[in-house]
Amino acid sequence: MKVYILRHGETELNTKGVMQGSLDAPLNQNGRDLAAVTGRAMKGIHFDSCITSPLCRAAETAEIVLRESGNSVPVTVDRRLMELSCGDMEGKPLSDLGDAGKIFFTDPFRFISFPNGETIRALCDRTQAFLKELIARDDGKTYLVSTHGCAMRAMVNYLNPNPQDFWFGHVPYNCSMTILNAERGSVQILELNKVFYDLSLTEDPMKRYVHSSEN
Repeated sequence: MKVYILRHGETELNTKGVMQGSLDAPLNQNGRDLAAVTGRAMKGIHFDSCITSPLCRAAETAEIVLRESGNSVPVTVDRRLMELSCGDMEGKPLSDLGDAGKIFFTDPFRFISFPNGETIRALCDRTQAFLKELIARDDGKTYLVSTHGCAMRAMVNYLNPNPQDFWFGHVPYNCSMTILNAERGSVQILELNKVFYDLSLTEDPMKRYVHSSEN
């Protein structure tokens, strides 16, 4: 079986460098355009099912990708795919993070949590529980999983040869994909940070995050 793990398209909060977390921010027009380009590039890939985070930016991205790729399949919602809860920092600019931001974006396992937020370990636990449950089906099907940047990195952290490198060297781009192959209990990352559009169409998220956290 194959699992295509998709980060949602761009939102206005992304462009403003604001912590989103569990805030239900919609896609902006560029985010919809990136999702459409991604979907059209995936024509010929047949999905058997789609599972999405309940947050509208992930659900809308999945809807657009499915439509533009020519797939009409069942879509289910799983709350385990939600983004890291950033607690009191949600809706606030990255520049407010200070030293905590430097740790979060360079060594997040040393990061305790945002005030009243969720830990990275807790995020890993719930997203990996979802993925392990999915791949245990071992049904030979192809799944689209629509989620969020931090959540997708947490989900596959146990597959990383260097799990302390939480971000795999880079925060995921909007509409980027991690593609997995799973067979008889063995899971392999086929592609990481797969992007189907010209990167000039969006900002480098790592540049913004690192720059903002250093201010």
